[in-house]
Amino acid sequence: MRFRDRRHAGRDLGERLRFLQEKGALAHPVVLALPRGGTTVGREVAQALQAPLDVVVARKIGAPFQEELGVGAIAGDDPPLFDERALEQVGLSSGDLEDVVDREREELHRREERYRQGRPAPDLQDRTVIVVDDGLATGVTARAALRWVRSQSPERVVLAVPVCSPEAAHDLRGEADDVICLHQPVAFRAVGLWYEDFEQLTDDDVLEALHGH
Repeated sequence: MRFRDRRHAGRDLGERLRFLQEKGALAHPVVLALPRGGTTVGREVAQALQAPLDVVVARKIGAPFQEELGVGAIAGDDPPLFDERALEQVGLSSGDLEDVVDREREELHRREERYRQGRPAPDLQDRTVIVVDDGLATGVTARAALRWVRSQSPERVVLAVPVCSPEAAHDLRGEADDVICLHQPVAFRAVGLWYEDFEQLTDDDVLEALHGH
């Protein structure tokens, strides 16, 4: 199964979540999208649930010699969360990545300021928080986001994505009360392979999704 684009994926995901909402499983929902790619999906989900939409900004910590190789992540002002197995495999320690963490923290704060434009972070206490992304490969960024969300005292935390690796879905079940993934291909490889259109989004695209909701 491949999605046409993120809007198609978001509509399908929204239908699944609306079914759960009608059964009473998603009381007082708020949708938090992981930008950039998750915001287009999140807009469709929020519309389906008639819920507010905001962002939870998390940043992957990449290996210095291969930035796409995620060995950790940060969210909010929480300490960095490292994948110890990944660090061991590439022969790095957390101390080797201090410069990378500082750089990603700076970018995280820039994005929060740009996307919120002076708005405070949403109050998540006693809410059902639905964290949405366009897909999960390792899940390390989503893990950091979920732990930050947990620290805000929500009633319930749900991770919802259109497509994910079976390993990520399994690993993240301990971080959320429920993990909803529409498609878990065994030969996963990369999120973008499961979309016909997987264009890179910009900050302006994120703002359009937030303001267009």
